[in-house]
Amino acid sequence: MYSAVKTYLKEYLQGELPGINAHSKMLPPGRRLKTNANELSSVKMSSVLLLLFPEGEQLYICLTKRPHTMKHHPGQISFPGGKVEKDDTSAEMTALREAKEEVGIDHHQIEILGKLSDLYVEVSQFSIQPFLAWADHKPEFLVDFGEVEKLILFPVSDFIANEIISEIELETVTGTLRVKYYPYDGEFIWGATAMILSELIEILKKQVAV
Repeated sequence: MYSAVKTYLKEYLQGELPGINAHSKMLPPGRRLKTNANELSSVKMSSVLLLLFPEGEQLYICLTKRPHTMKHHPGQISFPGGKVEKDDTSAEMTALREAKEEVGIDHHQIEILGKLSDLYVEVSQFSIQPFLAWADHKPEFLVDFGEVEKLILFPVSDFIANEIISEIELETVTGTLRVKYYPYDGEFIWGATAMILSELIEILKKQVAV
């Protein structure tokens, strides 16, 4: 069952992705997905790792909750990842390095399936490259609580069958916004994480529909 999902994802990621359409579904009001020409020099490159793994009848993805002391997006739900550093040989290496540092994911025990659509975050001026990875079983996570407040294993299968999207008013750096979010375990998954997750859910829905 899951080997077919893995094969499907590897093949699908080689073609045209739902990108902007999927991102727009969860885009906060007043935000945009494209950079202006005068902003290009200040864009910061970053990458994240979306780790999928099966357990029982469920397919999960690894999320983290950022500590409230973080400079960017404090207290928000995110994927393991961070800024591309000068010593990183590639954005993929950044995603793997950060995943190892934050939640102890061993890159020898996972497989990179490909990359989802890049996403520009206007507020922080980060351009995010999301890499999709696969583990054949639940990894042994080792959380660095200096960088991660909480590990969240999000049941993707449930949201493929019934994609629950809610709305809430939140205080953000640009003021109060009414945003769309994925509710799970008392948390609000919104912003860039929700937009990236939305694309993955759209891709997996197409596989179920075949």
